Amino acid sequence: MGTPHSILSTSGTRRLAEACHADVASLTERLISAIFTDNPEWTDYTSVPRDDLRDGCRCYLTRILDLLGGRIADPEVDDVAATIGRHRAEQGVPLEAMLRTFRLGGGIIWAALLDRAENVGPRELQEAGTAMWAVVDGLSSALVTSYRKTELEQVRRDERRRHALIEDVLAGRALDAAFAARVARELNLPAQGEYLVVAARGDGRPLHTGAEAALAASGIRSVWHDRVDTTVGLVSLESCSSDTALRNVRPQLRGRAGASPAVPGLAQVAVAHALALLALETIPAGGARLVSLEERYPEALLVREPDLAARLRQHVLGPLLALPDKEREVLLHTLTVWLAENRSAAHAASRLHCHRNTVINRLHRITGLLGRPLEGQRCYLELSLALASAELDAASS
Repeated sequence: MGTPHSILSTSGTRRLAEACHADVASLTERLISAIFTDNPEWTDYTSVPRDDLRDGCRCYLTRILDLLGGRIADPEVDDVAATIGRHRAEQGVPLEAMLRTFRLGGGIIWAALLDRAENVGPRELQEAGTAMWAVVDGLSSALVTSYRKTELEQVRRDERRRHALIEDVLAGRALDAAFAARVARELNLPAQGEYLVVAARGDGRPLHTGAEAALAASGIRSVWHDRVDTTVGLVSLESCSSDTALRNVRPQLRGRAGASPAVPGLAQVAVAHALALLALETIPAGGARLVSLEERYPEALLVREPDLAARLRQHVLGPLLALPDKEREVLLHTLTVWLAENRSAAHAASRLHCHRNTVINRLHRITGLLGRPLEGQRCYLELSLALASAELDAASS
């Protein structure tokens, strides 16, 4: 709400304001005293040196009188109030304390005006009161605008610093013990102890603030960081096991996510990040789930060496892969289920919803195509890896 300029230019108001200018020093001391004696539990100026506070109070009271005296036109865009708001926000003074100070200062100026009002008529006194509180309201508005702007700038600056710190950790700078200690302090993470890293990707990328709050509610400290194509979480295991941490992380994710094994401290987070990304790459596209690398070591080996995996796939399953789509899918699925059921045709038949003899016939067909018996530990290992490779290849196609 703008301040009515016609009221501010009233001759009686200007005369009273000019008369009070000589009292600014004593009025400042009265305001300082009021700040610390009127409801002192509301006072939170511990971060402000007393001389700094006194100077701010003096500038504020002087500006009220300048506005009332018509020297300046609009309190809502006042640079003094804006400067005070910015400075106090940087010092961490609560906005409520500042607004209370502005109200106290307005009351002190009003009392000073009344002391000088012996020859001022009732109408002029009423106009002065209206102008007085319009000025305080306008200055308070300028204070709030500047304070909120500074707060927002601080949040953005803090977020940029936070992102830079996490990026440096992911790049391996935490091998420097001094830097690791700084990261732990600024990100509120343990300086010692195990960590795991989560890398998430997909339509449901988590907002790091939500994930941090949800984990913190379970006593788990973490930080989450949005990168270009992934969201990365650093999760402390100071108060829980990896399994417990992942159980708490899982509900926060809706896309694909990979988790690293536990690593000993921030110094190894860069390694853990690479392992989390590797676990993520083992999940087929469209598979919305969280997996740990410790659950996906065979797939991770195949992903890490794609050329070798392709050679293994062709060497072990080549004739099957060359079949028409429908027959290929039936035989590969049968072989996968049979291996998963510890090579039991009866158990595989139950899962495949067919007769045991059907499974046996399909296995004979596979044996003939591959030109080798389906037996022996090495055979089972090669088949399992080749089938996993075929699944990963189909998912990426």
